[in-house]
Amino acid sequence: MTGLSGAEVRRVGNHFVKRDPAVAAEAERLEWLAQQGIKVPRIVDRRDGVLTTSVVPGVPASYDWTDEQRPAVVATFVELARALHSLPIENCPFRRDLGTTMAEARSRVAAGLVDLNNLEDSYAGWTGEQLLAELERTRPSSEDLVVCHGDLTPDNVLVDPRTGRLTGVIDVGRLGVADRWLDLAILRRELTEEPFAAFLAGYELTGPDQDKLEFYILLDEFF
Repeated sequence: MTGLSGAEVRRVGNHFVKRDPAVAAEAERLEWLAQQGIKVPRIVDRRDGVLTTSVVPGVPASYDWTDEQRPAVVATFVELARALHSLPIENCPFRRDLGTTMAEARSRVAAGLVDLNNLEDSYAGWTGEQLLAELERTRPSSEDLVVCHGDLTPDNVLVDPRTGRLTGVIDVGRLGVADRWLDLAILRRELTEEPFAAFLAGYELTGPDQDKLEFYILLDEFF
């Protein structure tokens, strides 16, 4: 199968094999997260453009949960986000702050690498230059820096289908120090209003920062 990033991923027995030029960066992040006590796939082998990892048990958090099961899964997201966001940023060697990501966004527009056929409905039909201009216009004046997953979607969080407890985190190639609203915005995009409100309550935020939510959802369009 081919992931959203264009990486080719296939399962071979109890391993996943990913072919992508960026797997070296993902391998570094997997190793670092494991050292921090975060559950991630074990690296089995890596070489130029190929990363082999262990299969993490469980199902994606995007699974079709019953109403009774859903609160446990939301609680798992809260626990994971708090665990990541409480890691000391001075110990994290990876950067995803706006100085880094804005420069990457500009480069991707210039190189024609932004997928304009898969935009959010509110940006449908926009050019890369229009997206970039809006990104520059709405750039936040400050950042609340934490260690972010960078692509915190339910598909990238695996849980035990019986308990809803975390079994592992995958696709960590965008992990780095960034504003916490990077993770929260991507999660908001993926969840309906009620579970996101439950997440914010568990995460102990009184409400969303709407400007940052919209900005970081837009920023994600470039990657």
